[in-house]
Amino acid sequence: MELSERQTQILKAVIEEYIETAEPVGSETLEKKYELRVSPATVRNEMVRLTQAGYLKQPHASAGRTPTKQAFKLYARQLMQEKQISVAEEVASKEKVWDARFDFDKLMHEAVKALAQRTQDLALAIVDDGTVYHAGYANILAIPEFYDIDLTRGVLSLIDEINEVKKLFARAFGEEEVHLLLGDELGHEYLEPCAMVFCNFNAGNKKGSLGVIGPNRLNYPTVIPTVRYFKGLIEELAKNL
Repeated sequence: MELSERQTQILKAVIEEYIETAEPVGSETLEKKYELRVSPATVRNEMVRLTQAGYLKQPHASAGRTPTKQAFKLYARQLMQEKQISVAEEVASKEKVWDARFDFDKLMHEAVKALAQRTQDLALAIVDDGTVYHAGYANILAIPEFYDIDLTRGVLSLIDEINEVKKLFARAFGEEEVHLLLGDELGHEYLEPCAMVFCNFNAGNKKGSLGVIGPNRLNYPTVIPTVRYFKGLIEELAKNL
């Protein structure tokens, strides 16, 4: 289905509202908060069409709509506007890892910790020698989706298994610099509510992958450029190690 300009505008509004609130989005909310310049009835009709096309779903009969994996993919690849990292944020991030630039292991520890702090998600990395780095456990405990103890236990157990982490990073294909995996693409049924954004890096004689795991409503406009920045930072600082 080719989306009209109006449908694209409504879908983008639903996704951004859901990213912010983690609650199903109703037409009334869209009318109040977003300048859609169409009647309430038109908004409702377009949301029905977007649901029929597989971009939205309705968790409960009387509830609003939530975005599907298909919607998040479209948003991350075409609809969103990336939030550029400010010079101040770049300087702050570099300062956090600068003192570790002569020791690759320390550099990775500090980079993953800084990435988790910047994104407020669970940051994860693996190097070609099999070493796994992770930080940000406390971050996911503050995210509504992870109030589900089985989901949280599953994610935390997963990242302690080197082979499982390798499998996760190996699931992405394509030439994109930034990879996005959503729901069943992560390879585990219990990870259906989750998403993962990551980059592969090549730093001197070291290769690896670095990214974040969080809910499928990751703040993509911030997370994607941040992960890309940390990939570049690792490559820059570790190229001569």
